[in-house]
Amino acid sequence: MAWDWQVFCEDTLDRTVVQGCFGKGGDITYMDWMLSAWGWTVSVSLLALVLALIVGGIIGVLRTLPDSPWLVRFGNAWVELFRNIPLLVQIFLWYHVVPALVPAMKSVPGFVLVVLALGFFTSARIAEQVRSGLQSLPRGQRYAGMAVGFTTWQTYRYVLLPMGLRIIIPPLTSETMNIFKNSSVAFAVSVTELTMFAMQAQEETGRGIEVYLAVTGLYVVSAFTINRLMAWIEKRARVPGMISASSAGGH
Repeated sequence: MAWDWQVFCEDTLDRTVVQGCFGKGGDITYMDWMLSAWGWTVSVSLLALVLALIVGGIIGVLRTLPDSPWLVRFGNAWVELFRNIPLLVQIFLWYHVVPALVPAMKSVPGFVLVVLALGFFTSARIAEQVRSGLQSLPRGQRYAGMAVGFTTWQTYRYVLLPMGLRIIIPPLTSETMNIFKNSSVAFAVSVTELTMFAMQAQEETGRGIEVYLAVTGLYVVSAFTINRLMAWIEKRARVPGMISASSAGGH
């Protein structure tokens, strides 16, 4: 069977070919639909990433606090809870169970619930990376902060976190790429991202090969862009002797 890439120039309603492949006057082509779905994928991924970095960073710090056993237990419980429940199950819990228990959540769009589920799921993994990075630092750095009169917060802010976060940039690159891939489960609650587009478009057009190749290409572009961006950040933030030159993606 010959490939037919012109399928992306077809109108989604009457399947007529639209010149230029982009719809006008309210018409929507499969190209329009695919790019819109890509936008939803990027939006879900980036918002979930921001949430995961903030929450994961806080939880990771809590797990390393000295003389704060209850905060450490809370951090450990957070990681164990969100890391050990499959992501798809968490999305269904946020979409079906949480609104039933908290009526105010019923008016929250499914897009937001997916961001929360994906963000909290990834935060557990990032918290583990932050904890590992902080605990890998020489103990003398914490003592040095205490010796100059820093409070615990100041010691983390000015001494521990600047070094610990640099160390974990390579594993954070992997987590950032994973969050783009994991965003594909959003189709389960009807968020019109790339995976949902691929499933519906191949059903309507019968051109599954072309559709899935195009969608795969967009995922590859997204992952490669993140990889190069994180490699650039690592290069700018690298501390000689602390991070290898080839750790974030073979650059």
